[in-house]
Amino acid sequence: TAQELSRLARELRERPLLAAAVRSGEVGARKAQTILSVARGEDEAAWVDRARVDTVRALGAAVRAAGTAPAEEAEERWDRVWVSITPEQRARFDEAMALAGRVLGATAPKWERLEAICSEYLGTHGGGVSDVEKGAGGELLKAPVASWLDAVKEALEVETRRWAFLDELSPVAAVGAPPLALEDDPLRLDAALREVSALRDRWDEVLGHLALLLRMFGLWHDMKFASFGQYCAERLGMAGRTVEQRAWLARRCYALPGLREALRDKRVSYEKARAIAGCADHHTIERWIDRAANLTCVELQREAEAHEETQMCAPGELRLRLPRRVVSLLAAALRAAREAAGGWLDQGACLERVATHFIETCQGMVPRARTPEAKAIERDRGLCQAPGCSRAAAHAHHVLYRSRGGGDELANLTALCAPHHLAGVHRGYLRVQGAAPDRLSWDAPALPR
Repeated sequence: TAQELSRLARELRERPLLAAAVRSGEVGARKAQTILSVARGEDEAAWVDRARVDTVRALGAAVRAAGTAPAEEAEERWDRVWVSITPEQRARFDEAMALAGRVLGATAPKWERLEAICSEYLGTHGGGVSDVEKGAGGELLKAPVASWLDAVKEALEVETRRWAFLDELSPVAAVGAPPLALEDDPLRLDAALREVSALRDRWDEVLGHLALLLRMFGLWHDMKFASFGQYCAERLGMAGRTVEQRAWLARRCYALPGLREALRDKRVSYEKARAIAGCADHHTIERWIDRAANLTCVELQREAEAHEETQMCAPGELRLRLPRRVVSLLAAALRAAREAAGGWLDQGACLERVATHFIETCQGMVPRARTPEAKAIERDRGLCQAPGCSRAAAHAHHVLYRSRGGGDELANLTALCAPHHLAGVHRGYLRVQGAAPDRLSWDAPALPR
């Protein structure tokens, strides 16, 4: 979210008319993102005028008709899939996923690793690719929404315009921008950004509660929108998944009152609450809240993911949340494995074949750890160990410098990304002491003014 807002702000600097319309509230951020690729130079004024009256859907269609992809395309649909799997098959699958992480990078998400595994199998065995293009999910999930959705949206927009005279909301202008002098002072810039972010956070609970009610009672349908996502884009100027996340967290907070109280009392941040809500229950919620107080967001998310993976293994099922196109790719790979076997195989056996093929094909692409530095990075799962960092590790840092007698034993090596290693540790902004991997203490001296 922060990266998208930063990109929008940067692009608006080169589009003064669009920037003025966004600040005055006449054009929402969602519409501005949609027309960024075409609102340039002499065409800017015409596109800004159009954005004042057209819907996000209509603007996206017009941008595509102009031969350019909208800067903010419709969001990709995600689904959960279930595959019955034995412990032996799960071990093979985990081995392939770990190898894919070494090939693609330690920070590659699970769906991206699975996409690579399935693509490698289909690239060799063929078959099923046409099904991927059609978006077929096979036995893994229900068929995707049919292509008539855009036509329904357009028809409902026409109906909505006939009743537009009943009410018309006045544009809400943005608050004044902070002085440009902040750009030269990172500490003041950080303070200003956190102040604005705190204002945004105050609305998270209210937004989630109202979004939950609106979706629960189907009010978006009564307002003549084809989907909840279309309502979010047109009325709220927000991505559907963003609003759905807040509604989901609101629902979990009603199921876990302790989490709601922790949010209100500022004992956990919004991002930490999201991580906790997915894995806690009535018996463990207080333990997770106490645990969150001593962890960064990144550390808590990784711990929650590890807990979720442990829970997934228990019933003999593999449960994954994937982009719909990856679901289709997975279904095609499983069918191709069944065809290659020349007989019936269950889903777990098919997935084992796909994983085995990836391991046999790609294990030579990534050399096994030989040096102490490589072994340290592998031990730390290829991730930077600096508190709060989510980057992949690039270097192994000697906790006790070699110039001071430190050796190459693994306890004296910890994985760091290049910025934390070169700019953080070696420029004196970050200090680390102790023994790796789990007895390290970190200290950040005050930044020089």
